[in-house]
Amino acid sequence: MAVTRQSIKGFHTNYAPAGASERELPAGFLRFFIPLHGKFAERHRALVLARRVALEESLRGNKPSHLPPSAATRDEWSVELPAWCEDQRNQMTGPADDAELVVKMLNSGAPGVMLDLEDSTVNEWEHQRLGVENILQALRGTLTYHDAKRDSVVGIKPGKTVIWIRPRGLHLHQGGVVDGELCSASLFDVARIVFAVEPSELKHPLAFYIPKSESSEEALFWRDMFQSLAQTRGWPKAYIKCMALVESHPLAYQMEEFLYNLRDHILGLNLGRWDYMAGLIHFNLDDPRWLLPDRNTIPHDVPFFQNLRELLPEICHKRGALAIGGMTALYPSRQDPELNARALAVLEKDKKNEANSLMDGAWTGHPDQNQIALAQFPTPNQLHARRAAANRYPDLRPVPTGVGKRTAEGSRAAIRTVIRYRNGVLNGKGASLLDGYMEDLATDRIYRLMLAQRLEHSRATPIVDDAGSLVLHTPELLSKLFDEELERLITHPPRGESGTPETLRDARRIAEAMILNHEFDPS
Repeated sequence: MAVTRQSIKGFHTNYAPAGASERELPAGFLRFFIPLHGKFAERHRALVLARRVALEESLRGNKPSHLPPSAATRDEWSVELPAWCEDQRNQMTGPADDAELVVKMLNSGAPGVMLDLEDSTVNEWEHQRLGVENILQALRGTLTYHDAKRDSVVGIKPGKTVIWIRPRGLHLHQGGVVDGELCSASLFDVARIVFAVEPSELKHPLAFYIPKSESSEEALFWRDMFQSLAQTRGWPKAYIKCMALVESHPLAYQMEEFLYNLRDHILGLNLGRWDYMAGLIHFNLDDPRWLLPDRNTIPHDVPFFQNLRELLPEICHKRGALAIGGMTALYPSRQDPELNARALAVLEKDKKNEANSLMDGAWTGHPDQNQIALAQFPTPNQLHARRAAANRYPDLRPVPTGVGKRTAEGSRAAIRTVIRYRNGVLNGKGASLLDGYMEDLATDRIYRLMLAQRLEHSRATPIVDDAGSLVLHTPELLSKLFDEELERLITHPPRGESGTPETLRDARRIAEAMILNHEFDPS
């Protein structure tokens, strides 16, 4: 069953089914959208190409680094933080195509909720269409779901929760909307929301969460997109607001410049550490010293995270913007008291570290996490706080020497997880709770890159079995482990997971192909 390079492609562009764009998009939307596509298409293509060039340069040894001084770092300027956004101590996140989860998150009491069209929602037309519909109803406060246990309809309770919308990133394209052309999925998603809402319906201005940026230059694309959309709708130039995730290694060196380029719109930055870890591996895939330890043996305060975790609030608070911490992967469980206690203890420790790093808030994904997260941030924000003698230009690439473990069992666990995650995707789930850990596209990407590293560098950086013997990772071993884990999953399927032996086999083929084909973009 071994998969050979290029024998199968794991990722496919989202295309609208034939006739769907005319049938399912609102009347007048294409007249609204196509001129915008024409305005931004060439810039979008150039930015995607620039990303490839930056990655190739890094893999040749020209690694990302801090930029020289500029107006962004020298001049006096600041972000204007509106009152409706001053408290974002916990931003709960989840897939927009799940109406029940969206309502539960908005009723959780979290200060912010991010409705996701990206990593946790399957990138297929129907899931994206449903996600946009749920977002529009959530913005208007009209979204409901049927509670089967109580046989009742549950809606959104009135509250102050800020709604953030995460569109798909600039690396993704949308097909089947403009005849004969691919368009930017980012532009398409944002335009769908902007076209359909009226400010009078909303309790605060439209607020987006920019994902997967890789340079401060990309901030100008988002700035001009927001302003063009606002102008088309007759809104004030700076009406649309945003936050942005720091999820790529190059952007970590350009955070202040990114804020500067979006200063009329942006309200904060978020350390999206799962994708950041994947990006860190990707940009150092040539370096055997960067062979990642087994993921769940990496401490939350590992230096390559902690240095960035302390730099991000320093830059944000210097400019009056919020700094938000990342997600904790281990999830609570109402069915498993032991796992629940462990998950909440890990959450408390992790969020306390973020608060001590001067973050203003955190991300969570489960209503049971809200109160513990809030408790670690006793004030609405820490904008006044700056670290004494903070290092503005720290080492953001400290080699993970002496961190965690590198084991053959860790490789096997990674393989099992990518099969199960991809099986979930094939069954319509963009995020799956696996063995207590929430796994989405970002964590799947970490594991695919980790396995690719081990194929490249296990001769130089040891990986050991339970007896301490070296285990050389080869494509043949990879296929053997994939075969064994697939057989275990078919023979003993985890309780509650959807899928059939056929979808599991498809998931296995796709996951292995993505590793062998070096399909590591966040898609």
